[in-house]
Amino acid sequence: MTSPRTFIARHGETVFNAAARLQGDHAHTPLTRAGFAQADAMGETLAEHLGEKPALTLWASDTGRALQTLAIVAEHLGLDWHAARTDPRLGEIGMGEWGGRYYKDVVGEAGAIFDRETGLFARKAPGGEWYDDIAARLRGWIDDTADETGDRLVIMHGMSSRVLRGMMTRAEVHPHFLAPVADGLEQGSMVVIQDGVETLIRRGTGYAPA
Repeated sequence: MTSPRTFIARHGETVFNAAARLQGDHAHTPLTRAGFAQADAMGETLAEHLGEKPALTLWASDTGRALQTLAIVAEHLGLDWHAARTDPRLGEIGMGEWGGRYYKDVVGEAGAIFDRETGLFARKAPGGEWYDDIAARLRGWIDDTADETGDRLVIMHGMSSRVLRGMMTRAEVHPHFLAPVADGLEQGSMVVIQDGVETLIRRGTGYAPA
C-alpha cells in the first residue's frame, strides 16, 4: 500500500498579476491567455503522470482564478469539474486595505512591502492577514480532511500554497513570518507531496506575487 499523494498547483496568471495589482483575497480576477496556457501545461503534465480518469479528489479555493485553472486541468484528466470541492480556507492571503490596488501606488504611500529575497510580503497589510493566519485556517482544512483517503489535487495561490506546502513537509516555523513557508514557485507550477516529501513535477513560466 502506498500513502496518498497531494498534488498542489498554483493557478495561472491573472489580469491582476499582469497589471501589477495586489490580488490577495479578491474573489474573481480572470486568467490571462498566458494563465490559460499555464493551466493547459499543468493539465498535460498531470495527465502524463496519472493517465485518463485517475482516482483523484479535486479541490480548489473558491476563487474564480483557481476554479478556471482547475477546469482546464480536469479536462486533460477526463474528470468532471462539477465534482470539485471548494473551500475558502484554501484562498490567498488577505490584503486588507491594499487589496486591488496597484503595487506602485501602495509602495509610494507605505514604502517597501515586499521581501525580494524570500518572495514574501515583508509587512502585513492594514486589515489583512499574516502567514500565521493562513496557517491557522489551513490547519482547519487539513484536520477536517484528515480521514479522507486517496490522492487529491489542490488548486490554490502563491502565498497560501507556500504555507500549505511548508506545513505538509514539516518545515520549521519562520521567526518573522510565524509559519512554515516553503520556497516560492512560479505561476503554473505543480508539486506532489507524499509522506512529507515534496517533488516538483511542473515549473511554471510566470511569476507574480499575491
